[in-house]
Amino acid sequence: MSDRYAIDSHKLMYHPQRIAQLLDAGDDWNKAKAVYPLYVEMSPVGACNHRCTFCAMDYIGYQPTRLPLETAERALADMGRLGIRSVMFAGEGEPMLHKDIHRMVAAAAEAGIDTAMTTNASVLTPAFVEQALPHMSWIKASVNAGTADSYARIHRTKADDFQRVLDNLKTLADARRRHGYACTLGAQILLLPENAHEVEPLARLCRDDIGLDYLVVKPHSQHRFSLTKAYEGIDYQATLRLGDSLRALNTNSFQVIFRDNTMKKHDAGEANRYRSCNATPFLWAYVMATGAVYGCSAYLLNPRFDYGNLNHASFQDIWEGERRRDNFRYVRHELDIHECRLNCRMDEANRYLDRLIRRDVPHINFI
Repeated sequence: MSDRYAIDSHKLMYHPQRIAQLLDAGDDWNKAKAVYPLYVEMSPVGACNHRCTFCAMDYIGYQPTRLPLETAERALADMGRLGIRSVMFAGEGEPMLHKDIHRMVAAAAEAGIDTAMTTNASVLTPAFVEQALPHMSWIKASVNAGTADSYARIHRTKADDFQRVLDNLKTLADARRRHGYACTLGAQILLLPENAHEVEPLARLCRDDIGLDYLVVKPHSQHRFSLTKAYEGIDYQATLRLGDSLRALNTNSFQVIFRDNTMKKHDAGEANRYRSCNATPFLWAYVMATGAVYGCSAYLLNPRFDYGNLNHASFQDIWEGERRRDNFRYVRHELDIHECRLNCRMDEANRYLDRLIRRDVPHINFI
């Protein structure tokens, strides 16, 4: 099944200068400190209006913390100057709950940064549609069922939210069409035993009723610190066949992106995994709603991955500071990759970097 957005892969090959900079740094902190992320995840708010049964961030506690607008604006301007290419607004909470989210998107765009969002789409304001949507590269809604009853059970919310989400997505799609905006609009469903039979109905809703560009079907990835363990032992071998039946729903304007590559890696576990993380602390960063800058979202609240706080320092000072230097040395020489989350955000990037660094293909000069 085609994946024109490379969602089930990676896009590092399109940034050769940054990769060359990373490879050249090696163990030299004086070079490594100036290797800035290509991509940053920013959490505008810690609170969430849903309590999804699979939530990886439940251990953080859905704190009603909000990233101050002035902090976000200052940091985004700094990031743009430093060569950060993209920011995804998502995080440990629901980003649309921040009353100034449209202003944060505008600030990122003004800084020359591509913007995106992952959201449950249950909240949508006119200000966002009018002032943020024109600037966005993509928006992806987490919709983990194809009926209201299943949605209410999995998202642990009111059944009415299901139709509200569909209506909000339709509002975005209509506004995009009306104004000719470039923003790609999609949805994703986490494949669980209780919703597998609803993937096709959801895909039809996304394609025919809403007018989205894609539906992603992805496997569960157990966060090491999550309180919930309900889906820890899922075996995706039996559901890989589902991808074949979903292929028939694809059109010139809509795709079902069935992440079978990631599902196979999930079932393989530690087999054939890279030996170390080379993406951290280089190619990405995570900003919590508290303003704390982390090197990896799989280690939120772990002080070893906490580089500093944007409420008290600039992004540049944090990124080139002593705490990131210490993490740089820890990740390179002490981190046990087996303690990391399987299929983490940087998994495909790490597989690519591992091949580049180890050069384990014979005769590499015969291109």
